[in-house]
Amino acid sequence: MMSLYEDKYLSVSEIAQFSAQKLNTITKVIQRMLNDGRVTEVCLTEKGDNLRNEAFVEARNLFDNSFSESTQKEIDTFNGMLSAVLKKLRKL
Repeated sequence: MMSLYEDKYLSVSEIAQFSAQKLNTITKVIQRMLNDGRVTEVCLTEKGDNLRNEAFVEARNLFDNSFSESTQKEIDTFNGMLSAVLKKLRKL
């Protein structure tokens, strides 16, 4: 849901890339959605969009509470470390 936050429609491949999941895993999750024969584009229903907005608020609150005493430099360092771990995980 969160990968569809900025874009209304994404291909299954794009969602897999954003979520750091394998394509076949994401395909299984959304296999019931419509397919135009070339590309499967996924969008949220109104209910899904509302749930995404709620999740975003919760994620924002969690972030604010978790890092309220951290400097921006510390947050940037942490994000850099997480990016490095993600790159290694994608190679598995």
